[in-house]
Amino acid sequence: MNMRNILAGAAFLVAALPASSWAANATVPGRLIVDPPTLISLGFAWPIEGDDNRNASVKIEYRATGEAPWRTGLDLLRTQREEMFLRYAYNVTLPNQFAGSLFDLSEDTEYEVRLTLTDPDGVSGAAVQTLKTRTRPEPKPATGGRVFHVYPPGYKGPTEQPAFFGLLQAYYQGSLGGDWSRASPPRVQAGDVIKVHAGVYRSRHDHYSHEINSGFTTCCGTPWDGTYYLTQKGTADKPIAIVAAGDGEVIFDGDGNTVLFNVMGSQYHYFEGLSFRNTGTVFEAGMKDIAGSTGLTVKRSKFSDIGTAVHSDWSGSRYFTLIDNDMLGRESLDYVFTWYGIAPWVNRLDFAERGKLKSFYAVSIYGGGHVLAYNRVRGFHDALDHATYGAPDGWPDTPADRLPAGIDIYNNDVNVMHDNCFETDGSVRNVRVMRNRCFNAVLGAMSPQPVFGGPVYFIRNVVYNAWWGPVKIHGEPSGIYYLNNTYVGEFRQIMAASNMHLRNNLILGQGTQQRVFSLDTYTNYSSSDYNGFRPNPGSAQSFAWNSPPFSEVRNFYPERRAEGLTGQTAPLVQRAFATLTEYSKATGQDAHSRLVDYDVFVNAKAPDFSDPTHVVAVDSVDLQLRKGAVAIDAGTVLPNITDGFLGRAPDLGAYEFGVPPPHYGPR
Repeated sequence: MNMRNILAGAAFLVAALPASSWAANATVPGRLIVDPPTLISLGFAWPIEGDDNRNASVKIEYRATGEAPWRTGLDLLRTQREEMFLRYAYNVTLPNQFAGSLFDLSEDTEYEVRLTLTDPDGVSGAAVQTLKTRTRPEPKPATGGRVFHVYPPGYKGPTEQPAFFGLLQAYYQGSLGGDWSRASPPRVQAGDVIKVHAGVYRSRHDHYSHEINSGFTTCCGTPWDGTYYLTQKGTADKPIAIVAAGDGEVIFDGDGNTVLFNVMGSQYHYFEGLSFRNTGTVFEAGMKDIAGSTGLTVKRSKFSDIGTAVHSDWSGSRYFTLIDNDMLGRESLDYVFTWYGIAPWVNRLDFAERGKLKSFYAVSIYGGGHVLAYNRVRGFHDALDHATYGAPDGWPDTPADRLPAGIDIYNNDVNVMHDNCFETDGSVRNVRVMRNRCFNAVLGAMSPQPVFGGPVYFIRNVVYNAWWGPVKIHGEPSGIYYLNNTYVGEFRQIMAASNMHLRNNLILGQGTQQRVFSLDTYTNYSSSDYNGFRPNPGSAQSFAWNSPPFSEVRNFYPERRAEGLTGQTAPLVQRAFATLTEYSKATGQDAHSRLVDYDVFVNAKAPDFSDPTHVVAVDSVDLQLRKGAVAIDAGTVLPNITDGFLGRAPDLGAYEFGVPPPHYGPR
């Protein structure tokens, strides 16, 4: 299938409308926008005027500077002033533009990018844009700066100089406690490295930690709340680095306090090789409309007995890098449960106790340019989230440095969540959720709640033993791709969405819902094709496609806004079907899709929900394709996503047959 027509799943409907119903069919391009780069991805947005008949397209090509051949990316997604409404939260209209990403690039590398806009009705302006831009390097400590050595208070052994006792004694000129905790000016500056030596660093948060009480084995210098307030400013190439010295485990123990590190006033702080435990929030990095951090990096560190690892919902947060960490929350790993009062959970005698939240999310951050990769997350309410937030600041005139765009979440290993594994909630565009594994999650493993225009990409993810199903679509999101995912569980929605597209997925019913695939959309240019479905045996209805009448390109039902109603009440035409053939013939969707069953996998069967709290061991299931499976060679080419496929065509699902599976979790 030509991916320049990926949005044409319902093209026969759009083309049927008379040209007189459109005001301006020719396209006038605006100024090309480059979103914050990540380590392996680049994102772009190209505002336009016109193209009311939606037949323009933007092709993207790229190459590393100095290479000869151009490579092709996935065509940019067209957004067309879609409307989004959620009572008490937002009522917004999206821009008229194209937007999209390049994936799996090389780190710290300059690329030439060429975008070509075509429109049969004509282009007035520069139809070809060529630029050079660069992926980011992975953050690392600077070289050539000062090095400070930190030891636990009370340490009596040999030391490397200059030596300090307790982190704050090195960070500031002194580490007086209690009332004096703010008195000492800072010592560190951009490019400095603080090497923390083995031991336990514990500041008693319920104790007035003045030096007169030095008989206690505490890490003096924090105020009574036991929080490390770090406020200095590093830079991208010269961060302030706080790293393990390499002579044993370094443990920062919060002694049960609320926040361990407050970095809201800092810039470009770098933490590596440390252990954090026994606190509510390890890193408080930002609060909406108050203040926040930029450039926070946490690498190869361990979190345990915590409520939250990293939080920031300050809109100016940029370039957080959280990679190769192990995050363990306080929720039990022995059973799967949820906070949400619905059957079958609420009917259980143990709901009141097991439904209590002990850990919230491992990570929840807002902003742009963030990377969350190769982390292991277990035992939380949610795992790795973009903060929901609401409409972006000042929408539609959001400043570029306050726009949540250009975010990567990849190769993470998530297990036992009481709600969701991944949330792209509140983001605007060019968010890439790729090659993640999610086992044992209750309420919709992957959430776009909402997305303000997109694209948000869900690519080659795996979900298993998720009672609600693999997705949670809520808040009327717009601009979502589901590409080459392996989803065990029914695809269903809470609210309608707009401009949503599925290709090359495996979606297998597990018996928690009747329909294996049910899509609600306000736009008849949402599309689905080249997927593999396993309907639940005996279901009277296996497929549904609910949208405005096919005579309309789209309808956002403005009357419901006037009445203050949300998406569940929108009068979409309800269309339900018993078979894939009936569904495809009536809607024009999934014309190349096929039926599959659990025998496409090396070793997997439908999850057993006779005990919905049962935890499935990750290594007991193998969702790779078995030799001869009907999902092999059944997909369509998706440039920059299925490159290098084996056989006649790409395979369905997350795993290409004959290609080793990706690495999940810390490397």
